[in-house]
Amino acid sequence: MPEPAPYLHRAATGRPYFSADGETYLAPTPLRDLRKTEPLRVLSEEDFAFWQTYGYVVVREAVTPGEAKALLDFAWRFQGLDPDRPGTWYEEPAFRSELDRHLYIYGFVEAYHHQFIWDSRQSRRVYDAFVDVWDSPELWVTLDRLNLNPPNRHTRSRSLIEPTDEGFDIELHWDVDTTLAVLPQRVQGIIALNDTRPELGGFQCAPELFRRLEEWRVAQPPGRDPVRPNTDRAEFPVVRPDLQAGDLLIFNGLLAHGVAPNLSDNAVRAVQYLSMMPALEEHTALRDSRVDSWRTLATPDWNGTLLGDAREPEALRYGPAELTDLGRRLLGLDSWATEGAR
Repeated sequence: MPEPAPYLHRAATGRPYFSADGETYLAPTPLRDLRKTEPLRVLSEEDFAFWQTYGYVVVREAVTPGEAKALLDFAWRFQGLDPDRPGTWYEEPAFRSELDRHLYIYGFVEAYHHQFIWDSRQSRRVYDAFVDVWDSPELWVTLDRLNLNPPNRHTRSRSLIEPTDEGFDIELHWDVDTTLAVLPQRVQGIIALNDTRPELGGFQCAPELFRRLEEWRVAQPPGRDPVRPNTDRAEFPVVRPDLQAGDLLIFNGLLAHGVAPNLSDNAVRAVQYLSMMPALEEHTALRDSRVDSWRTLATPDWNGTLLGDAREPEALRYGPAELTDLGRRLLGLDSWATEGAR
């Protein structure tokens, strides 16, 4: 028998957003076609038009450069790496799985609940930018991690990961199935913890492919790869947006994106992964899991690639982060139905 369709929860928003998992959403109107009902808070009219046309937008100084620097320093400390001794960047830990090894090569930092991480999550400017793109104030923040990617050589060389001809490709991919008849809506984001430079690699995307996605989709043969574009980069150029420390980049899940390798001599690329989604308050199991993860500093369970640190779990390093009224709602600890932080 076929698997039953997952139950869709109605988000606690004025707009009709529905989701089974709090990652991808179904909505009557795709985000790229949405007509605003809420006044813009952070984005300009030009920013919003660019977002809808090309699938991403940059919010300058969403957090201060000093806050970004504090997070970068924390990322070094959390992993026991010395920014002044590049030899420490390539000392392999004991890996629990092949996935664990891949995450090490890609530079993932398995920290989720430090106060500095939550300070970005409950930043009013960050929140207001996501309100602009969803056109709804009732949001939850993703419980995600950091990335600190040294030059991709030695034990962090991408050549150590066997390439595949289909499926996920770190260089360029979608995080949603683009072969579905009704495309899911998803929003993702990163905060730059240091300034970008071409040799550092980092976030890259194909905005022209996003602009012409429907035209491209109907021309594709049956059975194409649902998450890897395999497009001609001359026709659909891949670009790397310029980001400075503290800048927030928000991108649509239907924007093909990836991370270019770090080809520098001795510098790192560092970001915080941070996004917001319509709050699924009626999904009590998900809400309880989020709150418990914050309260006990347990590794969040919304994504199978979140493994937690193998050497010393967060719960043994520091206590729960203090939340503002806005942070409590963004976590799900308090409901958006009560008056307060909108």
